[in-house]
Amino acid sequence: MTDATPLSHLEQQLNFLREIDQLKSVVRKSPLIDQSRKENSAEHSWHLAMYALILQDSANTTVNIDRVIKMLLLHDIVEIDAGDHPIHETGDTSAQEAAELQAAERIFGLLPEAQGEELKALWLEFEAAETDDAQFAKSLDRLQPLIHNVATQGGTWVEGQVTEPQVQTRYGQVIVKGSKALWQHAKQLVTQHFKSQQ
Repeated sequence: MTDATPLSHLEQQLNFLREIDQLKSVVRKSPLIDQSRKENSAEHSWHLAMYALILQDSANTTVNIDRVIKMLLLHDIVEIDAGDHPIHETGDTSAQEAAELQAAERIFGLLPEAQGEELKALWLEFEAAETDDAQFAKSLDRLQPLIHNVATQGGTWVEGQVTEPQVQTRYGQVIVKGSKALWQHAKQLVTQHFKSQQ
């Protein structure tokens, strides 16, 4: 009995692309702005890439927008295995981080080795949020659901009974690291939203 023939470079790439189709089935807590349904993680990733393309001039520093967009397209791929982890839900973060790292190893491991390692390194950079590119990407990952919640009369904030100070902390601390300008505007939206709920 002989070993299976190794997959070609192209076959590995196509296997990865077929696998990540599953991200379309990972449903997030955030509603679409028209409130017809919840968004999925693939839609969220695409929308964030568009946020980066359009809002790049709001970054605190000059960023490499190609790298930012790549990070945003990749950042939630691990949810195929590890599931979505909403910001307002408490739980064992170390267990979630371990599950996400295991998912990254498996999913990026489907690609040809050099390509898989390159994309996994971008994912790890995003998670660490230490570089200017990653901090801007992270800020957009917080901004987009904030915009959705304001546009849907509270969205997940209402469901999770989230207070204004919690929003300021959970979103603001991340957004401001990547874009003071975006947080200044978002903070006003948050204040207006909670005033309207009184």
